[in-house]
Amino acid sequence: MKAQTIITFILSCLLVASSAFAQGHANPQVPGNKGDKWFGKKDKKPDKTRSLTGFVRDPANHNVEGAVVRLKDLKTLEVRSFITLDDGSFRFHGLSTENDYEIQATHDNMESKTRRLTVYDSRKKANMNLKLKPKSKG
Repeated sequence: MKAQTIITFILSCLLVASSAFAQGHANPQVPGNKGDKWFGKKDKKPDKTRSLTGFVRDPANHNVEGAVVRLKDLKTLEVRSFITLDDGSFRFHGLSTENDYEIQATHDNMESKTRRLTVYDSRKKANMNLKLKPKSKG
């Protein structure tokens, strides 16, 4: 009788332990399941990058192909350039959300105003259109 009670007790413990263990694993097919808290697996870190896209337009509001768009990282002072496509579009990817940027376009004897993308702009996909004007003399 004692042996039967001990075996029943052990089987009950194993059953409870296995059901608790099964609940700790993440199932990627279940929405909202954040991961395994039992074995120290951590959630992915939030993505700290963003992109900037837009169009360069001339004074008549036509898209400008071949304009040079310069993006300056104000923290590292790195400058990246993009030559606008046939439709006047440009794009920069992999920009840090923790840095401020200045952006300006030039083409022939025209330039746009310098614009800023700051850390306070929380958009992951920012869009800025740049309008060219004749360069000021001076």
